[in-house]
Amino acid sequence: MLQRRHLSLTFLDLAPAAPDNAPIMMLLHGYGSNEKDLIQLAPMLHGGLRYISVRAPHTLDLGMFGWFPLSFTPTGIAVDYVAAEEARLQFISFIHDILAEYKPAGNKVFLMGFSQGAVMSYMTAFSEPELLHGVIACSGQLPDMRPKDDNSIKKLPFLVLHGIYDDILQIAKGRAANEWLEERVNDLTYSEYPIAHQIADKGIELIHSWLEKRAPESLE
Repeated sequence: MLQRRHLSLTFLDLAPAAPDNAPIMMLLHGYGSNEKDLIQLAPMLHGGLRYISVRAPHTLDLGMFGWFPLSFTPTGIAVDYVAAEEARLQFISFIHDILAEYKPAGNKVFLMGFSQGAVMSYMTAFSEPELLHGVIACSGQLPDMRPKDDNSIKKLPFLVLHGIYDDILQIAKGRAANEWLEERVNDLTYSEYPIAHQIADKGIELIHSWLEKRAPESLE
């Protein structure tokens, strides 16, 4: 596994044994974490993918990063929407750079995000669905920005996982995402687990089986 800096973003690159044009899964960590977090799950997900775990651009503290600034207020989490839009554009540019360098199957990537990384995954999917094979959103929430045309995401697969006892982004956030996506996409899988703000072991198993079906489809 190599750590690299590609233009503006640092990432870990975990390549499969073969093939060279293997589908890519981009991993987007949550607020206050780093690129070393989700990459630990890679051996339990799907062996035929290249995993690129991306470090968010904003430094919060030593080893702690965020995709865009947040404020934790008595009434909830406040978002810097200007910074969020800048992060979206920066990440989309990064995807284009990765596609140009690695030339993966289908010239697209999978996204798997946790918490704020899930929000980033949604934002990317809603604005540039043609770049993606599918989205895995763990313990996240839908962004305020929604696609201008619902048909643009209709054929994009989504897997949404959430903890019933999540005290950071409550289960209502996951259920709202499920309800909204259910009316707009053909391929949606949603699952809840009796956990807090984390990914359940059973959730990892579901991600594995979800990828077992969709990773081969990405090669077609």
